[in-house]
Amino acid sequence: MDGNISVRYLQEYIRKKDYKPELLKDYFLKLSEEVGELSRAMRKGLRAVDKGEISGTVDEEVWDVMYYAIAIANLYGVDLERVIQVKSEISQSKYPSAIVFEENR
Repeated sequence: MDGNISVRYLQEYIRKKDYKPELLKDYFLKLSEEVGELSRAMRKGLRAVDKGEISGTVDEEVWDVMYYAIAIANLYGVDLERVIQVKSEISQSKYPSAIVFEENR
């Protein structure tokens, strides 16, 4: 893996793997649970020692939070790549920064 994973690919991957509109409430509950697990891992400073062993670490829990957030976005038909760009423009106007979001990166 070269590390180049687009938001669009993640949305498509999760949509194909796990798209169940009837479970919207369950996805939200799972997201909340994963945020709690991330909090615990952060509080305990649990980090992956090697790339193959991430169970219960911040590394794993960040992905779990992202997974369920993307799954919920999919159920609502949110195009995250578009929203990221629009939100970055809003943030730039509210909180100007020399660091500007670049498209197609």
